[in-house]
Amino acid sequence: MKKIIALLLAVMMLASVLAACGGNNNTGNSGGAEKGDVFQGEKDVTLLVWAPEAAVELTQQLCEEFKNEHADKNITIDVKPQEEGDVAAQILNDPSVAGDVFSFACDQMNRLDKSKVLDPVPKAEDNLGIDYVSEIKGRDSESSVEAATMKGELLAYPETGENGYYLVYDKSVVSDEDAKTFEGVLAACRKAGKKFNMDAGNGFYSCMFMFTGGLEIQGLSAEGVQQFNNYDEEKVVDSLEAFANLFHEYSDIFQSDNVDKTGSGMAQNPRSVAAGIDGSWNAATVKSKLGDDYGAAKLPTINIKGTDTQIISMSGYKLIGVNAQSKAPYTAHALANYLAGEKCQLARAEKLSWSPSNKVAVESDVVKANLGSMACLEQAKFALPQVNIADTFWSPMGTLGNYLVKTKDITRDGIKTEFNKTITNIKDE
Repeated sequence: MKKIIALLLAVMMLASVLAACGGNNNTGNSGGAEKGDVFQGEKDVTLLVWAPEAAVELTQQLCEEFKNEHADKNITIDVKPQEEGDVAAQILNDPSVAGDVFSFACDQMNRLDKSKVLDPVPKAEDNLGIDYVSEIKGRDSESSVEAATMKGELLAYPETGENGYYLVYDKSVVSDEDAKTFEGVLAACRKAGKKFNMDAGNGFYSCMFMFTGGLEIQGLSAEGVQQFNNYDEEKVVDSLEAFANLFHEYSDIFQSDNVDKTGSGMAQNPRSVAAGIDGSWNAATVKSKLGDDYGAAKLPTINIKGTDTQIISMSGYKLIGVNAQSKAPYTAHALANYLAGEKCQLARAEKLSWSPSNKVAVESDVVKANLGSMACLEQAKFALPQVNIADTFWSPMGTLGNYLVKTKDITRDGIKTEFNKTITNIKDE
């Protein structure tokens, strides 16, 4: 009897070990997965990759290189256009048919995390012999890793460094000296009869009006409410008033419109836009429109109560996520890690003028020779990171921007009232 009991115990222990080695692979085409195999036995898989329109062609090339490096896995990759700003809405509509791998703007992290559509980046503690987390923390900037992290867990792969905005200008109209101050830029545009364009009704840009006055975002409370620093209300209102005064003084040439109108206005013959606030995602397009007249610099200063004050912006990041419902999760993670690596970041810097998050790539000659990338990196020194921001932040902030631009007979008391309404709406919506 003792021998029988011992045999039964041995069988039970063996079954337990085998079960533990099975992992949590939700793909049906794997086999023979071994610890340390980043694909965990997956092969003959098809992946859908979402990339913004401007990056589709390059992304397809990079995916082909990934496939060639792993030809034995027989991987098929289909790249489709999907703008990063709309990824959350599209993937939440039906995650089962969304991209296995997708590029997205970091301001959507909260929505994606709440809906559990992001498959966390594999780490050493998963005990699969895959540790992309350590790789990322070693190769990418601390701020980009922070942007890809929620509640202490790395949920995505940094794709770019400073995905922010800066000043672009037609050097035949606006001199490098003019570009140092907001007043100088606007005066040069008026002298030439050209427009200055910025999307003042978009919270991503209009937040600069408050930030320049000293207001800072301080993450989210445990309940998900937006927190701010202990700001000086009068100084914030001083900043809002200075911007509003310039908008009205130069209403004949100040244009508050979609950021893409900066590049399209510069593409006209003759050019209707001489300067504007644009982002790194449009750098290659704007540069191609202006040619030798292409100018790019950090945001200018604005005079507030007699003091030239550096404009403070928001700096975002592009991230690469893996769909939690992917049928080939390990292959998807391997591809995402590849696309976020140094080689691919350098390719995007060269072809698209996207600033790298990779510590080696950002020091490359390719980046240093790019005016847009350098302007973006310089402005990052005067920017607040776009991380841990409530979904309620954007709409009230955009409404405030529209108020400053469009309100006739604007007063300081009116600005102060609108400012406090904005803060209340951000917290209460």
